[in-house]
Amino acid sequence: MTASTRAEAPPHETNAWPALWALCIGFFMILVDTTIVSVATPAIIEDLQAGVNEVVWVTSAYLLAYAVPVLITGRLGDRYGPKNLYLVGLTLFTLASLACGLTTTIEGLIAARVAQGFGAAMMTPQTMAVITRIFPIERRGSAMALWGAVAGVATLVGPILGGVLVDTLGWEWIFFVNVPVGVVAFVLAWRLVPRLDTNQHRFDWLGVALSGVGMFLLVFGIQEGEQYDWSTITGPITVWRLIVGGVVVLAAFVWWQHRNRNEPLVPLSLFADRNFSVSNLAITTVSFAFTAMGFPLMLWAQLVRGYSPTQAGLVLAPMAIVSILAAPLAGRLTDRVHPRLLTLGGFAALGVALLVLSLVLAPDTPLWQLVLVFSLMGVGSSFLWGPLATTANRNLPPHRAGAGSGVYNATRQVGAVLGSAAIAVLIDARLVANGLTFSPSEGSAGGGGALPAQVAAPFTDAMAQSLLLLPAVLVLGLVAVCFFERPRHFGARADAREQEPATAAGPAA
Repeated sequence: MTASTRAEAPPHETNAWPALWALCIGFFMILVDTTIVSVATPAIIEDLQAGVNEVVWVTSAYLLAYAVPVLITGRLGDRYGPKNLYLVGLTLFTLASLACGLTTTIEGLIAARVAQGFGAAMMTPQTMAVITRIFPIERRGSAMALWGAVAGVATLVGPILGGVLVDTLGWEWIFFVNVPVGVVAFVLAWRLVPRLDTNQHRFDWLGVALSGVGMFLLVFGIQEGEQYDWSTITGPITVWRLIVGGVVVLAAFVWWQHRNRNEPLVPLSLFADRNFSVSNLAITTVSFAFTAMGFPLMLWAQLVRGYSPTQAGLVLAPMAIVSILAAPLAGRLTDRVHPRLLTLGGFAALGVALLVLSLVLAPDTPLWQLVLVFSLMGVGSSFLWGPLATTANRNLPPHRAGAGSGVYNATRQVGAVLGSAAIAVLIDARLVANGLTFSPSEGSAGGGGALPAQVAAPFTDAMAQSLLLLPAVLVLGLVAVCFFERPRHFGARADAREQEPATAAGPAA
């Protein structure tokens, strides 16, 4: 038996859990950076003299650089080892965070965010791949539930942490804080994450190029459409030509994956597993909603209510607290209850909460109403992030861990990119429809000042109307999870590792 073969054997659970916690520290950090910028948007606008759409690109550039290479980085982890790819990505992410904080121009900030996105793309697939390979299948649900809970909580905590840092130290510190955290995460991952067996892969560079070009054209077209009045950008390049071109290139990517008989970037056979396919569609809508939600909420809280960044972030505290409290229950149920039941409840709770939020949002909305709405969102979040991640990968064999993780995280990031782009377009459109043109000089970008009453009401209407997009998108996810089938581990267990006696987690229902 070779050393690599020994490494492939699942370690005892006491060794697997510390490794997972070590990976989750870095994973939490990169996901916080997906939403942390939203609360700093007014401060960045004021300090760097940027427009709303430019600042939205601070997030969109990160998400785009995160989403495009995540397919190939999953395969790179299989070839060179998930631990090695994770550590390289963590190093790049940490250095790019330092560059973000030191920049003095919006262009420099966007460029540094692109580097951050590449680092995040190296890290994320490795976390799911390691879970799949070091935990036996009957423990995988609980482990993946922790991974999903980290993803959900990070998305919610970002605005809160960002608000505290912007208020106390300045917007630059939403990036500087990553440096010490990155160092700690590196040391822990180096010591606790095992080295796993590697597999040789041929890389589908044509697939990488097609997916990258297609996604860039599509997102850029959506993002910039309102700015160019959905018309000409320059010369023969128009918004609609970019969008249509992106769709065509992505269609060519899918065709190439089907025709490639060597080793496609996305093995379409993965989608033969119905639960994998459904989970990918569902997580796209969830990621879309959570990424898009922060922009109108943070603008409303700071520019209408006059909250400081910290106060604006704390508006979301009930959602984060409830999500953290409910995550252990969701994790236990994931190994026992049909995923259709869990995720239907999650989508219903989240969709209803967002719909109610858009209806009650006003310049003088009572805080108790917001607490109730965001608490319901926290419940929905807990029963979506973890169960969807678990269900997506539960039936996949270990040698498909890298590919499956890459695809799942790519679709999750695609949802985030499209959510960021779509909400920017909709906010611009609704502001114009309500007779407004946003300007940083209207209200105090740093918090403590509010828009005048005659502007606050139509501005709030624009934010509330833009939020209606999110429950509409979530309906697609709700319909998708209706097609979940019973996971294989719920039935007879053929694998020898699955013959262990039932533990405290209990047998599958």
